[in-house]
Amino acid sequence: MTVEMGRARRVLSIAALVIAGESVFLLPFVLARVFRPTLLDVFDLTNLELGTAYSVYGIVAMAAYFFGGPLADRYPARILLAIALVSTAAGGLVLMTVPSFQMLVMLYAYWGITTIALFWAPLIRATRQWGGRDEQGRAFGLLDGGRGLLAASMGSMMVLLFAGLLPSEEGTASLTERTEALSQVILAMSCMTFGAAILVVLALPHSDPSEAGERQQLSLKGIARVAAMPSVWLQAAIILCAYVGFKAIDDFSLYANQVVGLDEVDAAQAGVLSLWIRPFAAVGAGLLADRIGASTMTAGSFVLLALGSLVLASGLIGSGMVWIFLLTIICSSMGIFALRGLYFAIMREGKVPLAYTGAAVGLVSVIGYTPDVFMGPLMGYLLDQSPGAMGHQHVFWVVTGFALLGLVASWRFSRLTSKTG
Repeated sequence: MTVEMGRARRVLSIAALVIAGESVFLLPFVLARVFRPTLLDVFDLTNLELGTAYSVYGIVAMAAYFFGGPLADRYPARILLAIALVSTAAGGLVLMTVPSFQMLVMLYAYWGITTIALFWAPLIRATRQWGGRDEQGRAFGLLDGGRGLLAASMGSMMVLLFAGLLPSEEGTASLTERTEALSQVILAMSCMTFGAAILVVLALPHSDPSEAGERQQLSLKGIARVAAMPSVWLQAAIILCAYVGFKAIDDFSLYANQVVGLDEVDAAQAGVLSLWIRPFAAVGAGLLADRIGASTMTAGSFVLLALGSLVLASGLIGSGMVWIFLLTIICSSMGIFALRGLYFAIMREGKVPLAYTGAAVGLVSVIGYTPDVFMGPLMGYLLDQSPGAMGHQHVFWVVTGFALLGLVASWRFSRLTSKTG
């Protein structure tokens, strides 16, 4: 009975981490990823202005990653995660009012604190603890795969909700009707985020008994320790290149609308299709990584990303080519989401001490997530400067280049860790 209770507790713990890990990003990112054309119209934004809001988020997040790492090594994950989720959900109430561009930028800066400083490093540390010595690939594969399943399910439900709130002929909906429908979607996402906070408090351990002797005092000593490790810098490069690809999926629904010719609802569904690839790619890559090595799987995932983004960049896809477009985003998404399930699993191969997980996560994230700063404005600039298909091609040439750089970084990481093994 005790063994069964322990297993149930482990399942409940990883489920809570999965739900929290996706819910906190619904409002800042999933909303725009699925409903980008509608969001631009309702908020009267250009692609560059939306990218600027993302950039401000990224700038705040850089500092938040750095200071959030030591916090995660000092305080219980359940407390930090719950505070982060409640604070993020409160921001959704502001977003419902369709604020001005200036207020939207301030809101994204606020979310940069709530979703990163209080959330990201505790999430990664708790997941690494859950995986133990031999199941890091499984742990991070389940985390990102589960997050992907949740995001796809929520995205599909939100598209159905949005479509149900519009007139039967979506193309005839007025701006007021689309604004009201989007506001209801935002409210639903806010409620989900708040519910995740309650689950985290109830499901996660009240302390970290397995690490009672390792809990670090709040200091920057751990950052100095991991900064001396070459594997950490290569891991940061891998995350950076992979995250460029992840940021580019924000363009899938707009690509579907402007290049392939799908209407807003069908374009949103194309964006959701990408999200459905995530659970299968992340979990599959994680399980394979425990058998053949996380760095080997990382290299293969960059190859998939490079191939898919190359097709999107080439101009081969035009109006009406729906199935070719869908197959291409499936290929790209497999690479993108496999990488998301892997790029923290390689931390064990890089021999980062468990006690300094938060510090390592903070350091690699400061570098690895810099696309939060530059990819939004860069995508917005490229799309606005070259309207139509050409702008989207420019975006995916950028992604192709970073995918190839990530492949090189993965090869170097594998060489380095095999020598020190």
